[in-house]
Amino acid sequence: MPTHAEKKRLPYSPEQMFDLVADVRRYPEFLPWCVGSHVVSRAENELIADLTIGFKLFRETFRSRVTLERPGHVHVEYLTGPFRYLNNHWHFAPAPGGGSEISFFVDFEFKSRLLQAVIGTVFNEAVRLMVRAFERRAMALYGRERPGAGLAPRPSPGQG
Repeated sequence: MPTHAEKKRLPYSPEQMFDLVADVRRYPEFLPWCVGSHVVSRAENELIADLTIGFKLFRETFRSRVTLERPGHVHVEYLTGPFRYLNNHWHFAPAPGGGSEISFFVDFEFKSRLLQAVIGTVFNEAVRLMVRAFERRAMALYGRERPGAGLAPRPSPGQG
């Protein structure tokens, strides 16, 4: 079951990064393979959203409950769709000297063995591209990064 954990330091505030990640309806504008997003309902600290992911012949929609704990945490709880399970969360904390330290975690398994086999071959690269898309979106919204702000991803459990 693919798992990815990554920690980065970026020059943007925790509030800025929280706002970017919490704005699910804008994901199709910048997130690779996200071809649709629909916020089904929204409360003060929670939203229910459908995301449609498309890649070549595959197109799947899943529904999640997104818990928003401003400015430090976004937690995604899988509700329905093509997964057996999906765990995803973001943590945002002030970094010494400014900016923020961001922790990202995702773990999932598709119900379909075929989908699982296909994504398994490209999972780490795909997740890195998605995390980088959030960084680029932050640059577009908030300005350029300072040199050396990004940190290397942590190895996933079971890797090196």
